[in-house]
Amino acid sequence: DILNLEILNIQISITNIGFYLTIGAIIILGLSILANNYNKIVSNNWSIAQESLYMTIHGIVINQINGKNGQIYFPFIYTLFIFILINNLIGMIPYSFASTSHFALTFALSFTIVLGATILGFSRHGLKFFSLLVPAGCPLPLLPLLVTIELISYLARNVSLGLRLAANITAGHMLLSILSGFVYNIMNSGIIFFIVGLIPLLFIIAFSGLELAIA
Repeated sequence: DILNLEILNIQISITNIGFYLTIGAIIILGLSILANNYNKIVSNNWSIAQESLYMTIHGIVINQINGKNGQIYFPFIYTLFIFILINNLIGMIPYSFASTSHFALTFALSFTIVLGATILGFSRHGLKFFSLLVPAGCPLPLLPLLVTIELISYLARNVSLGLRLAANITAGHMLLSILSGFVYNIMNSGIIFFIVGLIPLLFIIAFSGLELAIA
């Protein structure tokens, strides 16, 4: 815990994940304020960057969901994307904490999103929603087996989506930490080893760029 307080016999504590999520929210709010054009004709650089990101995500939503009905879900998808992006980038800062590597957070996101999508599917399509579990052109004798497999796969998304995000962030950070310690020990062993250590150091820099792209 970063901070522990007790007020009127009520224990109040701020954990790492709570602290960095708060920082992420402040950064998102600050970027939104900077990108606000205040009805000016000429956009500033922040506004242009946000509009480009907005149009990119909007195009993906329209293509993947629906050109007409997909507009309804765009604000939520855009907000979720920005939330994950900012918190991933915060985790790239040395000695910071990657909140998206915390499985409790990513599982909560994936579970609520899959649950919400399921409820929305039943509300819009009724029992026809179960047709999602029936592969196209499925032979009748294989139908029970394939429906069972599809059902398990659908339910597993509650865990797999959150686990994938947390595992990607955690694995990248762990690999960078191990390689950095290895290179540090090599370069501290003498002049010759210092020169030799420049080769894996370049690899670490390149891998950091890849990790930044993944974030």
